[in-house]
Amino acid sequence: MEREILLRYMIDKKEQIRRLDVFPRGLEVALTKRFIIPVVGPRRAGKSFYLYGLILNKLKIKDEEFIFMNFEDTQLIGADAGDVSGAASIHEEIYGKKPQYIFLDEIQNARKWQAAVRGLYETGDYYIFLSGSSSKLLSKEIATSLRGRTLTYSILPLSFREYLNFKKFEAKPFLSTSEENRMKNNLREYLKSGGFPDIVFENQLADRFFREYLDLVVFRDVIERHKIKNVFVIKFLVKSLLASFSKQLSIHSIFNSLKSQGIKVSKKTLYNYSSYLEDAFFAFFVKKFSYSLKESELSVPKVFINDAGLVNSAASNFSTNLGRLMENTVFLELKRMQNKEPSMEICYYKDRGEVDFVVRKGPKTEQLIQVCYEIEDARTKKRELNSLIEASKSLKCSNMLVITWDYEKTEKHKNGKIVFLPLWKWLLGYDNRQNRRKS
Repeated sequence: MEREILLRYMIDKKEQIRRLDVFPRGLEVALTKRFIIPVVGPRRAGKSFYLYGLILNKLKIKDEEFIFMNFEDTQLIGADAGDVSGAASIHEEIYGKKPQYIFLDEIQNARKWQAAVRGLYETGDYYIFLSGSSSKLLSKEIATSLRGRTLTYSILPLSFREYLNFKKFEAKPFLSTSEENRMKNNLREYLKSGGFPDIVFENQLADRFFREYLDLVVFRDVIERHKIKNVFVIKFLVKSLLASFSKQLSIHSIFNSLKSQGIKVSKKTLYNYSSYLEDAFFAFFVKKFSYSLKESELSVPKVFINDAGLVNSAASNFSTNLGRLMENTVFLELKRMQNKEPSMEICYYKDRGEVDFVVRKGPKTEQLIQVCYEIEDARTKKRELNSLIEASKSLKCSNMLVITWDYEKTEKHKNGKIVFLPLWKWLLGYDNRQNRRKS
């Protein structure tokens, strides 16, 4: 890339960033030169603006202290490792000193980026932040060339707390009847429209946004990236994932469905396509808990989608899906918790009954979580609690939680206490025993 083009881009980018009004996000990342900090997540979830927020608000970085390169900007199409290294040299020439911070956005689009990043890291001179919409930043590229040098964080669409902050609704554990009604209304809207910033901040037309979003993820992040020719199959798989959210998804059943339509495709191909969609942070697959690693890996996974709005854009029965939308939202919040507790593992339990989430840290089960819209019905309550108690005995875990729409109580059982907590309180981090936010 010509030096003058790169120089002009670097100056213009800083001017562009200075003009932005950036909404604060809740993610806290480490500030260290000992590790590279990748920030990964779905497209349009706010990764770039999170980095802008670090520059403008959190760290208050001056122009002479940083470089920002977004490899999806047209000026940087075709950029490679040499351009990344060259930017640091140009900065030193302009300002008379090296930058302290280097931000490389959508880094997977730069050719041979690993070599440049490793070279910058090994000098020990820079705070290095990467971002990308491919989980390969977590696996192949980092595992092979940056092993042991990274602390990775994920950005998902807005959490409910961030959503309320934008709506300027005060989050507190004790609410008047009117305030609680408005809280539940906000939660209902959040479960319906989701947390993509473009929808929440800019009030774009949701139908158009989600249609274009699916095209972007499917065509750019999956079909183009992996050179897929069978477009019908990948679209069919996406529809199947959306229809099966918060439920078990069998590749075998999808295979049979395609076969009945005369579509020839192997199960291996379907598994590969599923992994591509997970790599693009479109869907997440949660395994069944088992003490046997082989049994867990071979289990039929439950599928969760990266945002409730995407689910609702493909379905018209919001009210009947409310319980599943609650479960999907709980999963996403657990994923956010993994930023602070990366050793935390999320799975589900199924034997005679089913428990929605088993939260483990190392060899220990920390918590069992059941999600249920209505728990007051005696038959429903018995079924849900029997599953929890069975799992509690099997996994030796007395920390049992039932997340509800608005039921709140604590009940004693032989295996320990079962806490019932409304979804809005759990999402905001409140414990119903003290009604204080948990750390």
